[in-house]
Amino acid sequence: MQPETWLEPQLPNNKTTNRILVGEISGAHGIRGDVLVRAYTGAPEAIASYGPLADATGQRSFTLRVVRVTSKGIVARISGIEDRNAAEPLRGTKLYISRDKLPEPASAEYYYADLIGLRAVASDGSALGKIVSVQNFGAGDLLELKPGDGTETEFIPFEDRWVPAVDLAAGTIVINRPELTGSDDEESEEQSEGAEVSGEDDRS
Repeated sequence: MQPETWLEPQLPNNKTTNRILVGEISGAHGIRGDVLVRAYTGAPEAIASYGPLADATGQRSFTLRVVRVTSKGIVARISGIEDRNAAEPLRGTKLYISRDKLPEPASAEYYYADLIGLRAVASDGSALGKIVSVQNFGAGDLLELKPGDGTETEFIPFEDRWVPAVDLAAGTIVINRPELTGSDDEESEEQSEGAEVSGEDDRS
């Protein structure tokens, strides 16, 4: 089970206007008005294929042409932006598209935006809270669950074992909470003690 990466996990879509955040202008690039864009689409260069992109207010639109893809994002040229002075004020501008411009995901694939806000329930139907974000720290996607009792959020691996069912129509997601075993606790304590000893040796 793998959600499609159209949306950066910590940046929510605008469900009121049914828009999806697909990128953000992170700064000006060069002297000819190019901008560096952090794209949240599966393929970074795909951000320019959806036509004009709107800002957060919906009052301004931007037509992008990808110049090249770099490790820091895509270098793009925006229609009407001719020099660095015009590009600089665009830093931090978030770029949106209408949800209906996105293709329907394949079976067992989900857009991050569609997962955020789902009501989490246990296998017996009891309420657990809601999904507030999707994160990936390098070892796979994690659903951030905000418990209904107001306690701190927790992360659930987005795998069939822990997430056996997603019902977008009903707005629910079934969660099997991983439990920390006693052996895991002991291992964590041993690692912590080992780190302390190592730290003392480093100072000697």
